[in-house]
Amino acid sequence: MEVDTCVQKEDVKISDCNKSEMDDYHDTDKIVPPKTLDDLIKELHKVFASDKVNIEYVSALMNMYKSNPKEWKKFAKFDPHRYTRNLVDEGNGKFNLMILCWNTAQASSIHDHANSHCFLKVMEGHLNEELFDWPENEEIQEMKPKKKTRLDLNEVGYMSDKLGIHRIENPSHTDNAVSLHLYCPPFDECQSFDQFTGHKRNAAITFWSKFGKRTPFGKEQSKQK
Repeated sequence: MEVDTCVQKEDVKISDCNKSEMDDYHDTDKIVPPKTLDDLIKELHKVFASDKVNIEYVSALMNMYKSNPKEWKKFAKFDPHRYTRNLVDEGNGKFNLMILCWNTAQASSIHDHANSHCFLKVMEGHLNEELFDWPENEEIQEMKPKKKTRLDLNEVGYMSDKLGIHRIENPSHTDNAVSLHLYCPPFDECQSFDQFTGHKRNAAITFWSKFGKRTPFGKEQSKQK
């Protein structure tokens, strides 16, 4: 993974540091695969309680957990008109863990991640990711993807603003998709981009449900990025 080595605790941002400077949570060979979603959440809390967080360690940890619908179905809330964000865990303020539910042919807008780091794991179905360069100026310009990636069941992807901006889509016209997302640090606003002009706007990050319960309609209704 072509990113810096670790995340500093103070602002949970990527920082330059060597593996020799890190604590116990850097050696991916020592990871005990989480047997359940609860095990994964408990381990993530331990990882993010440390002074430095290794990006590859978090990615490997999420990769080793194998999706079991019985464990996450209570968080999976679908909307026929838009994809939904469903908060699973607030990570003691260090990260947000959420389930995103994609009906057939639903997609996000092109968006950034507000200087946060995004880990994405496919829990059901498959998703396509389109990666874009940041618009170079304010002039009208069509945005064309520079890379397309298919993520299948249990595969994990990583994204940060250093890599560009992206769009996620469920390309299937017959099957829904579900994905598990971790964002560190959490954020409540990002920028979305018009593909045909490159123009951006601020977009609120809201939740369709929290901890399996619907959020108040009109206050925290999930909005398309």
